[in-house]
Amino acid sequence: MTSFEEAGTEETVTCLHMSFYHPCQEDKMMFRCLNFRKREQVRADEMPKFGRDSSVCRYNLMDTRVSRIQFALQFYRKLNSSEFCFEIKNMSKKTKLFVDQTELGYLNKIDLPWKCIICFGDYQILAEIEEGESVDYFETYLHLAEVPILQERCPPSLLPIPENSISPSLFPSQGKSPMEIDENES
Repeated sequence: MTSFEEAGTEETVTCLHMSFYHPCQEDKMMFRCLNFRKREQVRADEMPKFGRDSSVCRYNLMDTRVSRIQFALQFYRKLNSSEFCFEIKNMSKKTKLFVDQTELGYLNKIDLPWKCIICFGDYQILAEIEEGESVDYFETYLHLAEVPILQERCPPSLLPIPENSISPSLFPSQGKSPMEIDENES
């Protein structure tokens, strides 16, 4: 037998691709501590956290408006299945987390869809899961988005424009209460 025949079968690894966007990134450099364009291995039993506390979070966002721990991810295998998934949990008491159209309050969690947009504050993260077989670890692959992610998924030309010519907000109202306006005001 040759060494090629004796070699073990190469195992594929689940990879979570995450593209980050914030409108003030160029000025404030809130993503400067993230390791972009390089795959990073994470042990399967680890719960990587995202936030501003570098002593607790594996992925640091350098912004005082971000919670110490904003959210956490859990890698797991579905019961009676070989399918691997991620669960996302909002760890912020102050800021709601949105996964596509689903709003998560503090300690709420859901399965991460195979492709989705995660939003909190002005942050937008496009998450895409690449399937793999490894049970020991998964990988993350972080990217920096140059343009708003929501703009990429929903081109402005396809959005309906209301009669008052003010385009609808792409973000769900995050803790904003309705404001009453006198109809005579402009």
